[in-house]
Formats: sequence, structure tokens, C-alpha cells
Amino acid sequence: MKKPDMEDYLQEGIYGSRQTKPGERKQYLGTLRERVLIALTKGQVMQEKGQEELVALMKSYQDANLLLNGDVSYRFLSPYMDLAEKHNIHHSTVSNQETHSEFGAVLTLDYAIEKEHIRIEEQKEVGESSEQNRWTDFFKSLFKPSK
Repeated sequence: MKKPDMEDYLQEGIYGSRQTKPGERKQYLGTLRERVLIALTKGQVMQEKGQEELVALMKSYQDANLLLNGDVSYRFLSPYMDLAEKHNIHHSTVSNQETHSEFGAVLTLDYAIEKEHIRIEEQKEVGESSEQNRWTDFFKSLFKPSK
């Protein structure tokens, strides 16, 4: 590894210190994927989905941090802030005008955990999907070639 020269010091002064995986950090509200315990999308945060899983992880990992997306309205973030305070979890709101993340809340650690499944999958309602299937079948039958 080469020694830093004057150009390196100038670049660091202008742009800040270099970060590993900047794209990943933008996506996960400033942290790395390997440190994430659970990531809730903006839609899940607004619909208050995934709170049970979040609370269970907060109880298991007292040293966790909750990162909240500043693009989401405060009224949707407030219940998550209350949960974090209730369980003595540090929370902060991340606002970066230059980047847009799909995540509204990320529970993370300061060290790598490499958890395989960090997202909560949305489940379709049974009645809704069967209604949709009936309409799809109906339209397919209209355009079926006649023999």
C-alpha cells in the first residue's frame, strides 16, 4: 500500500474520507448490509407493518441502532421512535437530499452479523388474489383464439 501524498490529503479534505461500499450505505441509510438486523420499506413503515419483528429484535439486541428515513413523514416515524425509546435503543433520522432509499426503517448493529433474511415479505390477502385471478381468467377467455 502506498503512502498518502499531498493529493490524497486534498481529496480527503474536499470530499471527506473514503467509504467502503458507498452504494450499499446509501441504500441502507448509512450502514452496510452485513450489519442490518431488519429493514422495513417506506410502505411498511407507513402501514405500521413489521413492528412485532422489530420489537423482538430490539429485545434481543440491546446494542442496536434504529435508523429512520427522513423522507418519511414524522407522523409515520413517531411510533417507531416510541418503540426505540421504550426498549432503550438509540434512534436517529437520516436525511440525505442526494440519495433516495426504499427503506423507511433499518435496525442495525455496529458490527457485522450477516443475517440472511432482513426483509419482511408482504403477504397477499387470499380473497384479493382469488378475485384478481377470476378477472384475469375472464379476460384471457375473451381473447382466446376460436377453433
